[in-house]
Amino acid sequence: MFDKIKDMYGLQKQARQLKKELKNTHIEAEVDGITVIVDGEQEIISINFTDEQTGNPGKLKENLVKALNKAIKKSQQVAAEKMKPLMGGLNIPGAGA
Repeated sequence: MFDKIKDMYGLQKQARQLKKELKNTHIEAEVDGITVIVDGEQEIISINFTDEQTGNPGKLKENLVKALNKAIKKSQQVAAEKMKPLMGGLNIPGAGA
């Protein structure tokens, strides 16, 4: 029983470390001159675009949505990849390696 508790404590420690690592991981996505940077927890760090983008508000909105979605999707993939080893330690069927 104590081994299970010890294992759970170890997993909690790894999860906290992973959360820190994801917070410090920056993922960039670019669509037609709009660059979005998010962290591994899917929080937006920055959005940059050129002055030319402001001339067409409709296109700016469209490309901004595309860039945000691309960045979020990439951050989800990064997080899933980093979680694989941790999930494997939980012995959940279908999870992990």
